Amino acid sequence: MSFNQSKKYLIVILGPTAVGKTVLAIDIAKEFDTEIISADSRQFFREMNIGTAKPNNEELKSVKHHFINSISVHDEYNAGIFEREALKTLETIYQKNGIAVMTGGSGLYINAVCNGFDELPHADKEIRAKIIEMYKLEGIEYLRDTLKKLDEEHYKKIDIKNPHRLIRAIEVCMVTGMKYSEMRVRDKGQGAKERKFAVIKIGLEMEREKLYERINLRVDEMMKQGLLDEVKNLFKYKHLNSLQTVGYKELFDFMEGKIDLNRAVELIKQNTRNFAKRQMTWFRKDKTIKWFDPREKTKIIQYVKDEF
Repeated sequence: MSFNQSKKYLIVILGPTAVGKTVLAIDIAKEFDTEIISADSRQFFREMNIGTAKPNNEELKSVKHHFINSISVHDEYNAGIFEREALKTLETIYQKNGIAVMTGGSGLYINAVCNGFDELPHADKEIRAKIIEMYKLEGIEYLRDTLKKLDEEHYKKIDIKNPHRLIRAIEVCMVTGMKYSEMRVRDKGQGAKERKFAVIKIGLEMEREKLYERINLRVDEMMKQGLLDEVKNLFKYKHLNSLQTVGYKELFDFMEGKIDLNRAVELIKQNTRNFAKRQMTWFRKDKTIKWFDPREKTKIIQYVKDEF
């Protein structure tokens, strides 16, 4: 294969949940004989398997993956840490191959690697504990109201249904005395950090009805695979930020008798569809992404080669 040997390349496969990123990323990694960095923040956690749709054992063996099963649900982790660790991993990959693949649906984590973060402070355990305590007492509305007062600009952009991100943003504001939006990753072309590699972004999309059907079928398959048992084993840790996520919180509600099992499964499907919609809203803002149908593997590989 002929490409500019003096340059390094990062091929990013992104898109909404259930669109087919894992299969395509593996195919592309095989095509260029390289390794994959996972940028799916839920797949980092060792204890969360079925509900995060991790690659299966056969897929993990077929291509070397980084960051899957890399931390525990008890660990503190954020996009700033991921940026630093992913860049180190890329340096190692580039010593063997000038091409690397990154895939996932976590736009914030992808952006951190491609564009860079300003230096954010490490977690302040005392401040975080106070925020979490108030969250437990007053609910997510406390987090929303607090962030809106501290940083209205970031409040308008953040996923206000995600307590983990709300807590982190409030924490940064309280620790630094600055707005989180002032310290966050800058938009590409307006101060993005320089990288030693070229980024090729491949977005996967399909008709909404077909994607939603795939999501519904995947949730049914997760239940058959034993998602409920997985959640039962994690029930005592349900207060952790890492478990405040789709597929787990709904079944926690079932276990607490708040809803029946059928309703919990329907909510997982509904919330996953909503999550996919938010993912696409995020990615559509990035005009550097080239969009394809996931079935267009040959066309995608040719496009990547043309970009070298």
